[in-house]
Amino acid sequence: MRVLVTGWPSFVHGEATAGDVMSMSRVCDALASVEIPHDTAWSPGFRSDALHLDDADAERYSHLVFVCGPAHGEQVRFLHERYANCRRIAVGVSILDPADAAVTGFHRVLARDGLSTARPDMAVAASTVTVPVVGVAFAPGQAEYGGARRHRSVHRALTCWLRELDCARIPLDTRLTPDDWRRCRTPDQLESVFSRLDAVVTTRLHGLVLGLRAGIPVLAVDPIAGGGKVTAQAGALNWPALVHAEQTADAGAFEYWWRWCLSPDGRERARRREFPAADALTQDLLGELLAGWPA
Repeated sequence: MRVLVTGWPSFVHGEATAGDVMSMSRVCDALASVEIPHDTAWSPGFRSDALHLDDADAERYSHLVFVCGPAHGEQVRFLHERYANCRRIAVGVSILDPADAAVTGFHRVLARDGLSTARPDMAVAASTVTVPVVGVAFAPGQAEYGGARRHRSVHRALTCWLRELDCARIPLDTRLTPDDWRRCRTPDQLESVFSRLDAVVTTRLHGLVLGLRAGIPVLAVDPIAGGGKVTAQAGALNWPALVHAEQTADAGAFEYWWRWCLSPDGRERARRREFPAADALTQDLLGELLAGWPA
C-alpha cells in the first residue's frame, strides 16, 4: 500500500493556495500517524525540487487521494486516466456537478460541500508554525538624488533575499489616500499596522521612523550611494541596523542585521525607543518663531 497525495497545487496549470496546501499537509500528517506510506505531488512551478506528477509513476501507488478545492475540470479527469489502476478518493472537495466525470471518476468522495451537509474544511485542523510578520516598505525612485541613486540594484538584491526568507511579508506604502482601500487613509491607521509587525524592512526614511516609533525593530537599507537620508536618520535615531547601498551585493549584510532585529537585544533596543533629542526640530522652529514675537 502506497498513497499519492494530490490537489490543485499538483497541477502545472493549477494554483497553490494556502488552504489547499494546508489541507494536503493535514492528509499527510494523518497518513503518517498510522504509518501509511505516501508521497505528495507538487507542481514544478510551486516546488521545483519536489516530486512532480510526471515523475509519479502510477504503478508505484495503490491509492490516489485528491485533496481540497473543486472536483471538476480536465486536470482532475486526467488523474482518473493516468492513475486508473489506483483506488481514487477525493476528500475535502467542493462538488459543483455530481454527474461530472471528474467527480464520478473517484471511487469515494468525502466532500466538504455540494453533496450533503457541509463539513469543516481540512485546513482548520492543519498544523502550522508561526513565522515572523515583516512589513516591507520600498522608496520610490527619488530622482532628486541624481546619479547617486541605486534603487534598482538595491531593491533587486533585497527582493531576492526576501523571497527566500521564512517570514510573512506585508507590502507597506507610507503614502496615504482617501480613495484606495489597499492603502491607509490616516497616519493612525498606518501606525496601527506597524505596531502589529515583528520587524520592518525598508529603504524609506519614514519606514524606519514609523517602525521605531512603534517599537518594532527595523532593517534599514539606504538606496543612495555614499549615504542619503536613511543613513542620516538611522544616526539621528541611534539605530544600528543599517545596510548601505554599497553593501547590498552581499546578502550576508541583510542576514546579520535580520538576525539581530529578531534577537532579544534587537527587540529590546527597539522597544526602549531611545531617540536622543527626538523633538529638536520642533523646538528649533518654535525658538525661531518666538524670537521675533512681540512681548
